[in-house]
Amino acid sequence: MQVDHHDLAHEFPEFKERIHELKTSDNHFHKQFERYDELTKEIERLEKQDEPVTDEHMEELKKQRLALKDELYAMLKG
Repeated sequence: MQVDHHDLAHEFPEFKERIHELKTSDNHFHKQFERYDELTKEIERLEKQDEPVTDEHMEELKKQRLALKDELYAMLKG
């Protein structure tokens, strides 16, 4: 199964330096970034290993990741 990578640097390459800056200077950003990264790895692991998982559970994980992505993007733009 083809697994797309959704790490933040791939999602927002134009903010690569800003991501690094905020990870080191903003505790809230760092915490949310880590949670986003954990969710991404979990989703990719489930997709890659083709593990049995309910559609509802996968949908919930993706919704959580999207909400974090939106929050992080707003912080990057701010």
